[in-house]
Amino acid sequence: MFSSFGTGGQQGGMGDTWGRVPLPNQGPTSPAFNIFGARYPTMQGVMQHYPSPPAQHVSPAPVSTHWTNQLMKYDSLRALRSPWHRARSNALTHRNPAKNAITITNPNAVKPPEVSSERPPTPQADHPSSTAAPISETPRLKSARPESPWNSLDMGGVQLKLLPPVSGLWKMTFLVQLYLNHNALTSLPPQISKLRHLEILDISGNNLHSLPAEIGMLTFLKELFFFDNAIQSIPPEFGTLHQLQTLGVEGNPLDANLKKMIQSDGTRSLIAFLRDSCPVPTPPPQRPWETPTTESNLDPDVETFTVFIYNILSEHCATETLYGYTPAWALAWEYRRDVILNEILQHSADFLCLQEVEVAQFPDYFVKNLEPHGYEGVFAPKLRYARMSESDPQRRAVEGCATFFKKDKYMLLENHVVEFRTLAIQREDFQKNDDIRNRFALVSLLERRDTGTRVVLANTHIEWRPTFNDVKIVQVALLIEEVKKLADHFAKMPVRDPDDPSLPKYSDGSKIPIIVSGDFNSIPESGLYEFLDTGKLAAKHPDWLGHQYGMWTEKGMSHDLNLKSAYACIGELPSTNLTPSFCQPVDYIWYSTPTLGVSGVLGRIDEDYLEKVVGLPNPHFPSDHICLMAEFRVKPPRA
Repeated sequence: MFSSFGTGGQQGGMGDTWGRVPLPNQGPTSPAFNIFGARYPTMQGVMQHYPSPPAQHVSPAPVSTHWTNQLMKYDSLRALRSPWHRARSNALTHRNPAKNAITITNPNAVKPPEVSSERPPTPQADHPSSTAAPISETPRLKSARPESPWNSLDMGGVQLKLLPPVSGLWKMTFLVQLYLNHNALTSLPPQISKLRHLEILDISGNNLHSLPAEIGMLTFLKELFFFDNAIQSIPPEFGTLHQLQTLGVEGNPLDANLKKMIQSDGTRSLIAFLRDSCPVPTPPPQRPWETPTTESNLDPDVETFTVFIYNILSEHCATETLYGYTPAWALAWEYRRDVILNEILQHSADFLCLQEVEVAQFPDYFVKNLEPHGYEGVFAPKLRYARMSESDPQRRAVEGCATFFKKDKYMLLENHVVEFRTLAIQREDFQKNDDIRNRFALVSLLERRDTGTRVVLANTHIEWRPTFNDVKIVQVALLIEEVKKLADHFAKMPVRDPDDPSLPKYSDGSKIPIIVSGDFNSIPESGLYEFLDTGKLAAKHPDWLGHQYGMWTEKGMSHDLNLKSAYACIGELPSTNLTPSFCQPVDYIWYSTPTLGVSGVLGRIDEDYLEKVVGLPNPHFPSDHICLMAEFRVKPPRA
């Protein structure tokens, strides 16, 4: 069980001190005694065993297998009172003389086959977004746990009376297992929330009368034991512990209704109850509008437009399995859609680029509710939609990208669906393109009604799988090639009134403002970001993962659109995708620097608020992504 173990103090000899200390034979018995027909040692004189308060008159709960197992665990853990019991037992277990033996191998033995260079298997269905943390693990982008040669700490049975808020323990963010059992603690500081990677926490056999709500931030917890304390209630914030398998409560004067819930339905039932009944916290302050210092003295009459992007998290992907920390009512589409709509209307951007919009939702909700506010939109689903039968009930749930624009300011001249796999098949230097999959981009060619300014607006959702960084690069490279072709095509289109000298004429596509936006499922340190930002990527970049893509992996690749991320002017946000296992920026608004400048961007979420949030979605943020928005000024001359 223990790969490596630390102790909470100076380790003594390994003679008789590591064994179990004899326990008194007096005291009340656990309910487990009657179940198993045996009398176990108790801790009378060390810690009182509290039964449930009888005055609440709660009918007895049926004994479930879960509760039976918990009582067995309870009685086994009561014996671990000696100092550093687990650490000593682990050290003894790993004292194996066989480790010093020299292994003699047959030099003529057949060598085992080499490990295949094929990609690891991944689910066939598209993942809902880049990184949600489900109970059943699947490959995904993850924030790495801090490295350490050991990840378990045993401070049990050493008579600790106080853990100060400034303790060095809270800096050990690499810990996976922490044992503070059988001490004299009367409280736990909220700083325990800093140990975000904990999977096992044992605080049994102390003098605790309450538990800090901040334990709810430890969303990777699988076992939490507070046997034999004086706990009467459980903070509703524990409802975010969606991976918790065992909540050890026996030996506490716990609220009878809560205890009955665990006894009859198990830990996960109680956690779901706490999650869905937890009071909604105070909403955060409005996100600030941030202006680059170089843009403070702009001409107020300069032409501008705003772009709003949002991966809204599709309805069929917003499940309790993937987002078990989110209240069920806040995960429901009927709730989330209204919060999404309110956020869109609050910012009232000229252009909206939405990802993970389902086929049925586009006309039934978004068009219906955005048209009265002056928006017109276009939509394209993922390519599997065309291959599905019209009678297939899942057809209407296929997600895609939707682009909206204010129709009183802009007109749509052309709209193109850029299918990455189709483009890859057409390339003779691509030997294999099965992995390119059914991703696409929606590219709209728009013109401003009063000034004639043209805009190329691309909206995309790039491959999510973390083991397919090469595919992400290929998809974006194919998109950039098509955007350039479409911009050149757009420049050649005649102006709507040749006799109007105020309407701009474009000699080529590089003179037209270009926006490439969406969910790129790639962090700023990735090869994808480097390619878009610098305009080139080396043939030997590690994100190619050893796969071959013709000239791109032989000589490298480049583009001349001169793109920059809109948020580079203030620094990329710390995260645009927030889940318990991943908090990084993956959504971007890229713009052509020769034709556009950034006037301002929508800033970050309040940091004090985020310190108390385990992940999104939540009642205030309806998706696991946050929206981005930027205002651009059109640079003269436009010709």
